[in-house]
Amino acid sequence: MNPHDPHVHVRSDVIGADAAARDMMAATFGLVGELPSIVGTGCGLRVPYAATSPNPDRVTCLACREHGRAEHLRLAEQVERLSRMPGSVIGAAEAAAAASGHRERAERFAEPPG
Repeated sequence: MNPHDPHVHVRSDVIGADAAARDMMAATFGLVGELPSIVGTGCGLRVPYAATSPNPDRVTCLACREHGRAEHLRLAEQVERLSRMPGSVIGAAEAAAAASGHRERAERFAEPPG
C-alpha cells in the first residue's frame, strides 16, 4: 500500500457487493457489519477502501480502468450464457438488459478518465 498514490482505483471484484450486502443486513436485521479498510484493486495494489470507486468516471488508475472494462465484459457474457441454460430463472429479455448494462459500463471504463 502506497500512502502517496494519488489515483482512484477499482476493486478487484469490480461489483463489490459488500456495501450492498451491508445495507441489506442493516435494513433487514438492524445489524451493521464493517466494510474492509484495505481492499485489493484491479491493478494489484492494496489501497484504502475510500480510494476506490465502482464509478468509471472517478477511476483514474489506467490499469484499474482496463480491469473494470474486462470484468464488465466478462460479466455481460456470463449473464447471457447463464440465461440460456436449461432451468434458468433469468429470461432472455432480463439477461439482455443486464448484459447491455454491463457493456455500457465497460465502454465507460474504456473512455479516458474525466
